[in-house]
Amino acid sequence: MRLSRLLVPVLFAAGVALQDAASAAPSGDTERAIARQLHRYEQALNASDADAIMSLYDDAPVVMVPNAPTIVGREALRNSITHALSAMKLNVRFSIDEIKPMSPDWAFARTHSTGRVDMLTGKHATQPEANQELFILHRGADGVWRIARYGFSSTNLPAA
Repeated sequence: MRLSRLLVPVLFAAGVALQDAASAAPSGDTERAIARQLHRYEQALNASDADAIMSLYDDAPVVMVPNAPTIVGREALRNSITHALSAMKLNVRFSIDEIKPMSPDWAFARTHSTGRVDMLTGKHATQPEANQELFILHRGADGVWRIARYGFSSTNLPAA
């Protein structure tokens, strides 16, 4: 009897741990939902749609871009996006390299993109675009995955 009293809490704890592990396990549904959001991000960038871009970010985004200070918060991000879209038109395609759920509500995605950037100011030049990107996504209380953190760096070769 004494042994059973000791085993019941241990077995219960083990069952809870297995249940938690199962709920945090990668889910095809999770990966598909995140892939859809990344596809929407690509579409919004190519459409120069600041509202659609902003709808894909969570309430407290942090964005790290090359050669610039980190962008923190929705207002700063909207200002940055508005400025960028007034200066350039993107035509990019994301390729998803991996999506890894880290918990039921957090995941990361590693991507790379290729395409072109048409500069709308200055010389109105077209430049190749190639980046590697890292997204950290958070699933909100509404069940929707949104970008919480985003950083990228160019994979274009430096100009000669």
